[in-house]
Amino acid sequence: MSELEISGSDIYLHNEIVFEKGNKYLFKANSGHGKSSILNFIYGSNKNFNGKISFEGVENTSVIFLRRTKLAYVFQDFKLFTSLTLWENIKIKNNLTEYKTDEQILILIEKLGLLHKKDQLVETLSLGQRQRVSIIRALCQPFDFLLLDEPFSHLDEDNIRILTDIINEELEIQNSGLILTTLNNEYLFQYDKILNL
Repeated sequence: MSELEISGSDIYLHNEIVFEKGNKYLFKANSGHGKSSILNFIYGSNKNFNGKISFEGVENTSVIFLRRTKLAYVFQDFKLFTSLTLWENIKIKNNLTEYKTDEQILILIEKLGLLHKKDQLVETLSLGQRQRVSIIRALCQPFDFLLLDEPFSHLDEDNIRILTDIINEELEIQNSGLILTTLNNEYLFQYDKILNL
């Protein structure tokens, strides 16, 4: 993007941006204006930027440590293992973190209407079903911030409402922050700050 394109941004070209744990942030922008890039910078999966990112005042914190304890991420393209089942995709994360019990995971799967799909390969699931699986998987770890990249794009209003309640509950339990990208702000979160890219 050119400097002219980002001249009105609440993020780009600013000397310092601080995200506080416990707050909810919404990034708004048209397609192709860097919403996913910002989340990838924070998550450490894209290093193609000028500047520094620090967590709790510490720069160059181990990416592996951050991803296990500080940052949970729901990617726009889900990053699921399509040759594994719904259950196996979630358990891969939870086996690393041991954050939730099997019973807690099953309750989430049931709330999202996916219990009958538990043992199906992800490649057989619809986009909306995959999106729900990726969100459940992201909640199976401790985090200071939950990063959501257009997380409801394939979901109907009922599922959005259920997921919003589930996410809000987890944020409250962990006293964590939320950073969400979307093309609009119609979702049911109460944002502390809306930032235009």
